[in-house]
Amino acid sequence: MNLLETRGLSKHFGGVHAVAGLDLTLAEGEVVGLIGPNGAGKTTAFNLLSGFLAPDAGEIRFRGRSLLGLKPHTICRLGLARTFQIVRPFPRLSVLDNVMVGALGRHPAAARARELARAVVERVGLGAKAAQPAAGLTLAERKRLELARALATEPALLLLDEVMAGLNPTEIATLVALIGDIHRGGVSILLIEHNMRAVMALSHRIVVLNFGEQVAEGPPDAIANHPRVIEAYLGEEYVHTAPSR
Repeated sequence: MNLLETRGLSKHFGGVHAVAGLDLTLAEGEVVGLIGPNGAGKTTAFNLLSGFLAPDAGEIRFRGRSLLGLKPHTICRLGLARTFQIVRPFPRLSVLDNVMVGALGRHPAAARARELARAVVERVGLGAKAAQPAAGLTLAERKRLELARALATEPALLLLDEVMAGLNPTEIATLVALIGDIHRGGVSILLIEHNMRAVMALSHRIVVLNFGEQVAEGPPDAIANHPRVIEAYLGEEYVHTAPSR
């Protein structure tokens, strides 16, 4: 059984078909990249999967259970957590207390939630700043805090929405290593990312969207050489500079 499966998933805004008939599967233990140009429907797909938007048509199943009609907090408790493109921590709360917000969704007892939050803060490399207000973090640190809040819900599936956007190469390499570690710890991952080196390094399989439609799916090497993907998204220059796996 697939961990996540959608069939005919669709959402339109007026005359714009943001997601059109998406058939997506993700097996337990898999890392799947979701790529495409800006406006391709990637974040809308995440909003549908996580309950922030209701689909116009189609089905979403997680661990065999339909997610249609469920609220985001209910979906999160079932084991599907997400990050957001624009990170918005609670600026006056400490790093630890920000992560506790996620942990309390899984463990209502404050002592257990704090214990879990401390472990997650250390795991993402923010232990030295646990007591500091989130307002003082750098962008790279805020990205790791966003990841930590999602991890604190103890997900089986983590949806990562451009967690590397705006970071320099060193910061990206640190996040790639961290995401790899999270995956090896037993968390399946669906990843939206424009940094193709990171996507290629992390993904077992890549799904490509363009104008809301799925135009390709396959292993990274096949996607990097797919004519429709090159035309719609990667460009010819990527083919000549892409890293080998």
